[in-house]
Amino acid sequence: MSTMKAWFSDSGRRVEVFMPSRYWYRPLTGRCCQACTPRSWDGFYHAHLSSLGFRSVTWVTEEDTRYRGWLVRQICCVLAVCGWKVLANTPRDLPERVCSSKRVQDVAASQACGCRGNSKFQQHWKEKVLRILAGIQAPLCLPMLRLCSWTLLRFLSHLFLSVQLHRGQLEMVLRAARTPGVPLVFLSTHKSQLDGLLLSFLLFSQGLGVPRVMVGDLTCSPLLRTLLGCLGAVFLPPRVEQASSTQDGELLAAVLASYVEEVLRSRQPLVVFLEEPHAPWHLSGPACVWLAPLYRAVRDGVVPDILLIPVGIAYDRTPDGFCRDGVQSAQPLGLGGCLWAACQALCRRFGCARVDLAQPFSLQEFVAKKLLCWSSMGKPLEELLPTILGMPSSQLDYSRAEDQEHRVTTSSKAEEEMMVTKMGLHALSDAIACSAVTAVGITSALLLHKHRKCVQLSQLMADFAWLLEETLLRQHDVSFSGQLRALVLHSLGLLRAHVTLYHLAPLGDVLVVVKDSAETRWELSRQSIQLVPVFGSEAVGACAIRALLVEMLPFVGEAPCPSSIIFSEDELHRKILALLQLLPPSLLGLKPCQPLDCHSQDVLDKLTLCGLLEAEEEGEHYLCDVPSWRLSRTEHWSNLDFSDSDSDSDDCHHKRCFRIREPKDSPGLLLFFCHLLKPVLVTYVRAVAFLEQHSWPQPEATCAGALQQFLAEEDGLECPMWNLALSTLQSFKNIGVLEETPSPSGPLLHLAQPFCSSEGRGKLRAFLEQFMQL
Repeated sequence: MSTMKAWFSDSGRRVEVFMPSRYWYRPLTGRCCQACTPRSWDGFYHAHLSSLGFRSVTWVTEEDTRYRGWLVRQICCVLAVCGWKVLANTPRDLPERVCSSKRVQDVAASQACGCRGNSKFQQHWKEKVLRILAGIQAPLCLPMLRLCSWTLLRFLSHLFLSVQLHRGQLEMVLRAARTPGVPLVFLSTHKSQLDGLLLSFLLFSQGLGVPRVMVGDLTCSPLLRTLLGCLGAVFLPPRVEQASSTQDGELLAAVLASYVEEVLRSRQPLVVFLEEPHAPWHLSGPACVWLAPLYRAVRDGVVPDILLIPVGIAYDRTPDGFCRDGVQSAQPLGLGGCLWAACQALCRRFGCARVDLAQPFSLQEFVAKKLLCWSSMGKPLEELLPTILGMPSSQLDYSRAEDQEHRVTTSSKAEEEMMVTKMGLHALSDAIACSAVTAVGITSALLLHKHRKCVQLSQLMADFAWLLEETLLRQHDVSFSGQLRALVLHSLGLLRAHVTLYHLAPLGDVLVVVKDSAETRWELSRQSIQLVPVFGSEAVGACAIRALLVEMLPFVGEAPCPSSIIFSEDELHRKILALLQLLPPSLLGLKPCQPLDCHSQDVLDKLTLCGLLEAEEEGEHYLCDVPSWRLSRTEHWSNLDFSDSDSDSDDCHHKRCFRIREPKDSPGLLLFFCHLLKPVLVTYVRAVAFLEQHSWPQPEATCAGALQQFLAEEDGLECPMWNLALSTLQSFKNIGVLEETPSPSGPLLHLAQPFCSSEGRGKLRAFLEQFMQL
């Protein structure tokens, strides 16, 4: 790849020159966590993964068939689909296996109540189990599967310019599939309702077999449900999440667990979506339900191990548009509605799509490692409350946190829930980390956070090249290649509803004008959010620096130059940790296995590496410093006394200090990083006003819908998204602003006692606003 610069010759003709850049290369992404799965680190990873290149799974030629010739080229898609193999299928005696499994038999014995020998009861019980099993899955219909695969191949080739897959990643997964007796489970991000069909088609066409795609709470018509079941969809039984303690709920859970165990024994690949299309960044309820049987299967020795493969999906434009309200329609999704949506989609262009397969890792190794390191947990998020309210920790009630810790140590069910959650969050973090950044995402971030009104195309191309290089340097891959001008124009073409292009004839350039509307800001924010995991650490550090500047200005008087201010390391850590506790880890691309103080130190290191901070000795400068503050319950490493050290330092260690330094080759870098988190922080601040107007208590789903509607009606700089509304509620629950209480109809949310008053909500608003760059 190369950098393009443009200038004008003496004759007035525009000249473009490509200059090679040694930094532009495709990084090796998708490695598993070396801390949690050290033995899996070297497993299945291709030695020359980056050199194998890409292929489009929708581009089928005669090379993909066993035959050659002119006639073969005309019908190569039909021949290729007919040649795809179904490596494993559901056992024919699956109903009998599920009915005779120990889990189902134990539930039946507990419900028998002296009727064990009653033949009518046994028949009624078996029919009930078979009805539940029929609602979960259906046998694969191979003729229908091949017909739909051919139709989907033609549909995807018209919908996307290409659907890219890395050959090295595919070779890595194919090698893992040859492990004897170990099934594969793909844990994927969820960007669109088309993801299930796309992944099923991709795995089937690449020789990995027909996967069983785990469907969450999608409501379908009977006809559509039957069709999807024949293609490999597996549906979650109704009410299995809510009714776990009743007799029907126990039977549902037992049948579901037994079914998953039998599928794992038959080595059929499974696909589990970790999040909902309209609610990323945190595990969904259905994902936890699907992951729990996987954990139990390995724990109980049903299968020797399971290889988990995180999957990242990236679209230039999401195929099914945006779930603006985030609420499913009361009418079930029907086959006619799907066909009408497909016809509408064919009239539009969605650019390219990219599917990334991360390195497989062992579930057994992950569980064993987590059990050994169970005590190394980060400090609870409730400790952020004293910082927000400005009062000592002793004045707050931490009974809820103590109850949680007590349940974790005493209840095996709570231990299982925590392990499943950690496994899901870790896989979600890996899937987000391996997801490629699109050209539309980079262009949207520049138009939203750097050029809000207008910019010349030549300048936009230069900034695109700069941001692309910064992305690659942070070991994140991109989903595109080609000439720089073509990439930028391709992005602007997909954003044509939100930008206007004017040709500047005298200069030979193009003026890009961003439309001033809420829809434009909403779309650009939605697209640019994919850059937050790439620059999450730098964005948190930049917002922390901004908060320190706001905190110290009243004591300084006349505003000095930022480069003349010295920040102490303790103060930087304090602000960084406060923001890390507030934001979802998956949003920032952070590993959930590391404690927050490690993330805080990583933020400082990255700010130093990118040139925004420079180590400085303490001197006669403005010093933003307050009494020392501990990073965690244990003493900071620099305070420890190493008896075998040769250092002759004093008892009190010398404080590390930093100075703000703007890189010469990246002007405006600090402001750009501050703006990256602005859509999230603006939503949090505006949600404080919602807390004042909303009546409590309320169910979480009702509260999320009301919050999204409230945010949509407000006039702000960013139009809110449904995922931001859910993220706001989740963060407020984590830090203790909202509390959850059980009720017969489900858990209810209500305001915590300190925030029932306007004074407490004002402190929360002030705490959030300090991190925002206006």
